[in-house]
Amino acid sequence: MRTDTRGIRNFLPRKRWFGFGPRHQPQPPAVNNNTSSVTDGSPLPQQEEPQQEEPQQEEPQPVILTYEQMLQEKLLYEAGQLLIEKEERLFRELKESDALTHHEEQVNQLKADRKALQDLVLQTLGQSLCLEEDSLAGLTSAVKAVMQEEDQDLLWKQRDQTPPSWRPSGWRKLHDSTILNLVKERMENPSTPSACQIKLTTIQADITNMGRQLKEDLLSVVGGVKRCYPQEMDICNFYSKLYHQILSASLMNIADFGLVDMDRTFLLLWVNEYYPEILAKPQLHSEIDSGPLGKLLPERLLKSLEDEYLSNQQGELTTIIRRVLGEEREKWNKGEETETEDGCFFSPVAYDIIQLINGKVTSSTKVLGDPQKAQRITCHISKDLMDSYKSFQSDVIKQNKANSRSFIKANLDCIKQFSEVLNKERHLFTEDPQYRKLGTSDWLHQSEFNELLDGINKEGQDLQGSTESCHKELMGQLEQEVTVEYVRRLLKGKVKLKDKKEQLKAYLTMKDNADNLHNLFVQMGSEEDWLKEILFKIAEVLKLQDLPAIQMQVVSLGTDYPDLSEKHVLALLKLKTPLTKADRKTATDILHALKMEIGSNTQPRSFFSLVQVK
Repeated sequence: MRTDTRGIRNFLPRKRWFGFGPRHQPQPPAVNNNTSSVTDGSPLPQQEEPQQEEPQQEEPQPVILTYEQMLQEKLLYEAGQLLIEKEERLFRELKESDALTHHEEQVNQLKADRKALQDLVLQTLGQSLCLEEDSLAGLTSAVKAVMQEEDQDLLWKQRDQTPPSWRPSGWRKLHDSTILNLVKERMENPSTPSACQIKLTTIQADITNMGRQLKEDLLSVVGGVKRCYPQEMDICNFYSKLYHQILSASLMNIADFGLVDMDRTFLLLWVNEYYPEILAKPQLHSEIDSGPLGKLLPERLLKSLEDEYLSNQQGELTTIIRRVLGEEREKWNKGEETETEDGCFFSPVAYDIIQLINGKVTSSTKVLGDPQKAQRITCHISKDLMDSYKSFQSDVIKQNKANSRSFIKANLDCIKQFSEVLNKERHLFTEDPQYRKLGTSDWLHQSEFNELLDGINKEGQDLQGSTESCHKELMGQLEQEVTVEYVRRLLKGKVKLKDKKEQLKAYLTMKDNADNLHNLFVQMGSEEDWLKEILFKIAEVLKLQDLPAIQMQVVSLGTDYPDLSEKHVLALLKLKTPLTKADRKTATDILHALKMEIGSNTQPRSFFSLVQVK
């Protein structure tokens, strides 16, 4: 590369020289020899010795750096300024024909110099997360060079003149893609701690290492990298978005392999607890807006994993409770006496079962990040538990063995403990009490729906306290869950609409429900207007009487929501008892034809895939 002698003036420390010749050395003063000879043979009179002046302090020497020296010193912004000045002279001050014809060599040199600068800028950006504190000045200069290029691109865009071949330079896009590649590389090859992760499975170790890398890198961004960027670039949120997207993609790939129970639990812990805890760290929380990031996994996949986890936990709890009761029954069958404590008969059955339930709900709340979801584990426990326990007590009393009396006395205290828990923690042992009348004949009475609204309102108040963006998202999710449950209950077919009058009443009730439900959620912060429209469309099907009109409404539903299945349509049309089996089949055939025509390329909102029908 040809050395460019043009540069910028830079006042450097005194001892810093760049080969511009030897420093000026002050000459020593002339010496006056008092013993020199004289012409008349007598000594000259003594002359006073001249007083030496103090040497003056040298001023810092202005040094002009060449372009190559600027690159060596990582003065990338200044180097960019120099190249832009050359660009302006060649393409603005000279005529376009002159610039292209008589200055071709200079243009080619400028292009080569720009390439060298671009490479060094991207190299510096690619090292953003491994720079020492004293190296951040180079990153700052690289970022300023990028912004300077953006400004120059904008200037050329506003000019009525043909720009150079390298304009627009697109350095901002190069910056973004470089940071993306940096984040990908670090997440694909995370640092591994020296301590051996013996207790972790391969999947658990992979997730842990990625999570640790994410945390360390984001702390580096807010602690150092942020200072190298202007505020308008919002670099902390830019990095957090990239890390979120890459971790999310990695976890989705892991989930697709099919997970054993322990790995599924570990994955859910990272999604629902560990990752939110990282973003909630004071250093990160003050710089990163985690609300727009959302969950690490899409709703459908997350729900599937959570359902599998809950089913497994419920099965484990049921098995252990049965084992505890079985062991108690076996002791009684063998004629063993119950334990005594302070002179009284005592049975550990109630204590053991209550602790099991409490432990399962507590751990599941951490895994799922939601106490209400965790309560689903115990929905059916109370009835099964009490039925089994009642059966055991009945046998003890009826058979009246020698040890029956001690078992009856011991279990009186168990009954008291169970009763206290079932009453005090009633919310753990009920299944959606406000929903129980939806989709039944009682549903057509407004008072039943008002109970649901009151319950939702109370639940919404309990969920207050998060940031505005998080609360809006939470309320949106809650509105979707309620709407899904509403439709699921309706499609269970417990209400039969026998004639036009009943179908019209159901239509009006459902529309009124949809309005009241959505208005409540809007007041609570939800912005999911589309959910109300689903209920409106379903209500329209209930009202219509002519088969062609019903078919058109089914087509409309299927167009807006391609996850509407034939099972959903059949369940909905079965509510209208006057419709024959042949009528229902005609409607589903049209839906099937519509799906064949639309295909699977569209990606609209999904809803009916969340509504399970038998």
